[in-house]
Amino acid sequence: MSRLNETNEVVQAFIIVGFPGFQERDVKNVIFGSLLTVYFFIILGNLLIIVIFLHDEDLHIPMYILISCLGLVDIIIATNTVPKMLAIFGSDSNLITISACFTQMFFTHTTTTVESLLLALMAYDRYLAICKPLHYHTLTSNALVLKQIACCWVCGFIVAIIPIILAYRLPFCGPNKVVHCYCDHSSVLKLACTDTSLNTYVGLSLVLSVLISPLVYILFSYMRILISVLKISTHKGRVKAFSTCATHLLVISVFFLVGAGVYICNRIPGTSADVRILMALIQNVTPPLMNPIIYCLRSKEIQQSFWKTLRRNRTLPKNP
Repeated sequence: MSRLNETNEVVQAFIIVGFPGFQERDVKNVIFGSLLTVYFFIILGNLLIIVIFLHDEDLHIPMYILISCLGLVDIIIATNTVPKMLAIFGSDSNLITISACFTQMFFTHTTTTVESLLLALMAYDRYLAICKPLHYHTLTSNALVLKQIACCWVCGFIVAIIPIILAYRLPFCGPNKVVHCYCDHSSVLKLACTDTSLNTYVGLSLVLSVLISPLVYILFSYMRILISVLKISTHKGRVKAFSTCATHLLVISVFFLVGAGVYICNRIPGTSADVRILMALIQNVTPPLMNPIIYCLRSKEIQQSFWKTLRRNRTLPKNP
């Protein structure tokens, strides 16, 4: 289906506006510098988690397989959007082809879905570890977790491809300015010159299902965990059980609270475009930035493995 603008020319590309209220060069330079710094630490932190996992066989257990996979997903999430944002704010390179725009949109939806499903898998792993410790190794294994992760990716692809195909079939007759800092589904739909009610309904239904369903399962799992923990007779045992869940609960809170903030901003009448775009930007960079920090600070196993890896590579003396 052809995509025509007002002059009957085929629309070959979209223009990503960025922040419509902040077009001054000085402001863009500040945003560029901040984004570049955040992106650097996202890549560094998540790569560190993955490298530590690969180098330490003691971490080759279901929970750390999930953590390393989460790190990979966070790298993809950031790399899918941030480099283009850097080009927009750094050099005003705000053109993006229609195919590249929809590709970016596809990976945004896919990775967000995969991350929410991975968090649900991690909650299930904590449930097994605390509520069924004697049967843990019979109920889960590395091979089973890898299959579950593969299912998460398949589900992510399926959930993302449906609204993308429906949106790609729409006629875009102009204007072609995407009022966002990356190709967001709802922002692109506003450029279509036809009714998009079906697209909006399908997109909203899928987004809510992939966010609410894992969240409900996570809350249910932790209710079961809480009940089991309260049955532990010793205070030390309860503290140890809670500490094994604290890190995961922090990661869950960051992901879902930021996601809820984006949803609320998009539904509040009168919210400025700059605020909505800022919340979407925060959603893209905050979980990938915070996850490795939380795991490195809260997980003694990762800290010990990090120092062990440095000593093994003679970066540190064996007896510091």
